[in-house]
Amino acid sequence: MSTRVNGIGMTSQRTRMRMIERLREQGIKDEAVLAAMFEVPRHLFVDEALASRAYDDVSLPINFNQTISQPYIVARMTEVLRAGDHPLNRVLEIGTGCGYQAAVLAQVAKEVYTVERIRLLYERAKKLLSDLKMRNVGVRYADGSAGFPEAAPFDGIVMTAAAPVLSAVLREQLAVGGRMVLPVGIQEQWLYLVERDARGFRETKLEPVKFVPLLTGKT
Repeated sequence: MSTRVNGIGMTSQRTRMRMIERLREQGIKDEAVLAAMFEVPRHLFVDEALASRAYDDVSLPINFNQTISQPYIVARMTEVLRAGDHPLNRVLEIGTGCGYQAAVLAQVAKEVYTVERIRLLYERAKKLLSDLKMRNVGVRYADGSAGFPEAAPFDGIVMTAAAPVLSAVLREQLAVGGRMVLPVGIQEQWLYLVERDARGFRETKLEPVKFVPLLTGKT
């Protein structure tokens, strides 16, 4: 495991608890999600120079024009995906980035599949998640816009980059009873929930957000 595990954020229970208290104030109510946010050492997923800001409610750069989302957004998307006690046996994440969202999902889901199109980010996240012994996370180097049909259907799908429109390809990979949470839009972005039941799909517009755009093709 990285020597940084014993660094600033890991030993500061107070710093993490302040983050949890702030998430409660921001409306996060799911205790399982709050426990997951407390458990995952966010400072390990950012550059060492930014570790002192790891538990602030801000997004931070992780190179390649990508970011680690602010804690509120990670918690909010995870809470919406769970919807209280919605069972998450198999979850897909589009856009691994540094691996933080996947690490949080790993605390509340039985299996997590995460897809990253940038090779260096993929390699870094795969190593870190392995170092943290998150054995229920599978990291794949691929163009996530196509989802992961080989492992479908999924009880939950999370996208961590903004698509211009809701993806019909991804929603077809939802299991009946499944939920997908994703940002949609170009200039103006909104977080959407897509639910699938026996009759079809239902879409709910949740709140304004700001994400990096979804890109296609591997690099």
